[in-house]
Amino acid sequence: MANWLKYVIAFVSAFALMLAVRTLALSIHTINGTGLSPIFQDGDRLLINRCSYGLRIAGNGLLPYSRLMRQPVKKGDIVAFTAPCDSITGICIARCTAVPGDTISTLDGPLLVPGLKTCAKTDYYWLESINRLNPADSRHLGFIPESSIIGKVMTVIYNRNDLRLP
Repeated sequence: MANWLKYVIAFVSAFALMLAVRTLALSIHTINGTGLSPIFQDGDRLLINRCSYGLRIAGNGLLPYSRLMRQPVKKGDIVAFTAPCDSITGICIARCTAVPGDTISTLDGPLLVPGLKTCAKTDYYWLESINRLNPADSRHLGFIPESSIIGKVMTVIYNRNDLRLP
């Protein structure tokens, strides 16, 4: 085997492995806005665990949506999701405040009220940002289906606004 071919095979293998990890296991997203401040700031780069609730198979019309090794979203988890409507594009970040079977009341903003009225359906979650004016949460979008949830936010890697060139 030619000496240069070994390097090409190593490079292609490393690229394929990186692409598989990026697509299936972990991804990095940037916060644009102040929906979860002071926890997350505008410009934060977040590491998202795409496997935290099971391996997501979206299907994109070819296959039905499913999750392998499915785990439920828990209250208090900060999750990344895509908005179920076309008016908001990109990845949204919010905290899960109600899971299927929880009861909520939305008189003066969403409030968990045990035993009042069950609104959550199976596989739908109530996700809220801290900033009440943020349009990318359940107060404006309604219940978020599990199929829209990408994964759990693990940590802040860095803030792009804090990077200063010498």
